[in-house]
Amino acid sequence: MAAFHSVLIVDDSSTSRMIVQRCIEMAGVSVGSFTCAENGLDALSAIKKDKGIDLVVTDLNMPKMDGRAFARILKSDPALSSIKLVVVSSIADGDAEAELKMLGAASVVKKPVSPAKMNAALGGL
Repeated sequence: MAAFHSVLIVDDSSTSRMIVQRCIEMAGVSVGSFTCAENGLDALSAIKKDKGIDLVVTDLNMPKMDGRAFARILKSDPALSSIKLVVVSSIADGDAEAELKMLGAASVVKKPVSPAKMNAALGGL
């Protein structure tokens, strides 16, 4: 099973962040700590503060900086590009999933999130 030092959950909804965290925990993924951010800008700040973040789980639709812009910046920065990225979204159709994988997402999870979906997304990382 996958294990992560620190996981950053990015979503403008505090309820969604809590659900994602709980699903990761229920999936049996070993996580040292969780950090949260409300948008891509806050996520970049959090990553700069906590050099131990090795997984980011992000929503797409957020204010200030959406998940696509965040993914582009994260994966284009050599210092950050090794961080695993999982996208959670309600608009994860085939075309969107292909685009997100091209942007560097390791996996795309369609909402509603569940422990089984998180296990499938994180199991091979």
